[in-house]
Amino acid sequence: MGTDIIVAPATPPGGAIAVLRLSGEGCVALVQQLWKGKDLRQAAGHTAHVGHVLDNGLLLDEVVATVYRGPRSYTREEVVELSCHGSPYVVQRLLQLLCEAGARLAEPGEFTRRAFLNGAMDLAQAEAVADLIAAESAAAQQLAMQQLRGGVSQGLARLREQLLGFAALLELELDFSEEDVEFADRGQLIALIDNCRQQLQALAGTFSAGNALKGGIPTVIVGKPNAGKSTLLNALLQDSRAIVSDIPGTTRDVIEDRLQLGGYLFRLTDTAGLRAEAADAVEAEGIRRSRERAQLAAIVLHVFDATEEDWAAARAWFSTLELPPALHVIHLANKADRAEDLPVPGEVIALSALHGRGLDELTARLEQHAQALQASGDTLITGQRHHTALIQALQALQELREGLLQGLSGEMVALDLRLALRYIGEITGEVTSDEVLGAIFSKFCIGK
Repeated sequence: MGTDIIVAPATPPGGAIAVLRLSGEGCVALVQQLWKGKDLRQAAGHTAHVGHVLDNGLLLDEVVATVYRGPRSYTREEVVELSCHGSPYVVQRLLQLLCEAGARLAEPGEFTRRAFLNGAMDLAQAEAVADLIAAESAAAQQLAMQQLRGGVSQGLARLREQLLGFAALLELELDFSEEDVEFADRGQLIALIDNCRQQLQALAGTFSAGNALKGGIPTVIVGKPNAGKSTLLNALLQDSRAIVSDIPGTTRDVIEDRLQLGGYLFRLTDTAGLRAEAADAVEAEGIRRSRERAQLAAIVLHVFDATEEDWAAARAWFSTLELPPALHVIHLANKADRAEDLPVPGEVIALSALHGRGLDELTARLEQHAQALQASGDTLITGQRHHTALIQALQALQELREGLLQGLSGEMVALDLRLALRYIGEITGEVTSDEVLGAIFSKFCIGK
C-alpha cells in the first residue's frame, strides 16, 4: 500500500453534519487548495479551524477542519477531518473537489489498514474496530473494546516471545550441528509447550461464548404443536411477530427476531411444532428445520402445555430430541393459569405466555445465562479466524511435543516450532499475507 492521499466519508448519510476524512502525507496542503480561512499548513496538530470551502471561487459550505499530525493520528500519517453540513450534494461535491485536487477514494477499511501497517495497532485490534462499529449490544461493545485494548494480543505476545526464545536457541544449534551441541533444554521446552497449550486451549474454548455474545445468543423455542411457542415469542418481543392460532401446526417454518435484555442480544427462533407424523411435506420440512436449529442453539426454551401433559411426560418427550448435553435448557410449563397440577418451581418455570405470568422469571434466567457466558473467561475470542489459528497452533504444538519425546533432530523440531509460531502470529498480524489482509479489511465500512 502506498502513501498516497485517501479520502472517504466517515459518517453515514442522512445526518445534519457529515465528516470527510483524509489521510496521507500532504493532505493538509491539498485541503488548503480549496480552503478560505487560516492557513492550515501552519496549524498545529489536534486543532480545529473554522473556514470555507470554495468551488471554483464560489462558496460551497462553511466547514470545520481538524488537523492531526503524524504519528499522533489514527493512521499515524497526516490526517485532516472536514466537518460540513450533511447535504448529499455538498458531501458529493466536496469529495469530487478533493479527488480533483489529488486525493483518491479510500477502499473499505483502508484507514484502519494503514493504522495496522504503520504499527498503530495489531491485526486483532484492527478487527476489533470493525466489531465495535457493528456492535448491537452492550456485551458486544464490551468485547470489542476488550480486544481493541489488546486483551487477546497481550497474552499471545507473551507466549510467542517465549517460544521465539527457544526457536533462536534451536537455530543456533543448527549453526553448530557438526559440533553436536545442545543449547535448548528439551525438558524446559516441553514444559513451555504444555503451558502454552493449556493457555491456548482455554482461549480457544471461549469462542462459542464470545461468538454468541458478539452476534446474539441463539435461543430456540421448541415444543409440541399448539404448546404456545408463538405466543411466547410474541410476549417476549411485545409484538405480534408470529401468527397465533388454536389450530396445531400453524407455524410451519422457523421465525426469527432479536431481543435485547440487560445489555445482551438474543436471536430468538420460533420453530414448527415437533410431532411424530407431519400432516404434509411442508410441515415435515418445517420440523426438520426445527430440529436442526435446536442442535445449533446456545439456549433452548422447551415449552409444553401444562393442561395437556404433566412434567414427567414432557421431560420424556424432550429427551427424544437428543440435543447436545452442553446445551442450556429452560423448561416452561405454559398455560399454567389453567392447569391443575404444576411442576415444583425451580426446574420448570410456570408460565402463561398469553397473560404474562412467569415472563419476568424467564427473562431473568436468560440474563443470568448471558452473564455466565460473559464470565466464562478473562478474555473471550469472537472471530472464526482467530479460533481456526488457535486450533492449528495447538495441533502444531502437540506434534512438536511428540517429536521432542521421540528424539527428533533439531532441524525437524525447529520446523514444527516455526509452524506453531506462524499460526500464533497470524492472529495478531506478525505473520500474514496481502490476501488475508484484503479479506479482513474488505468487510469494513469505507470511511474506517
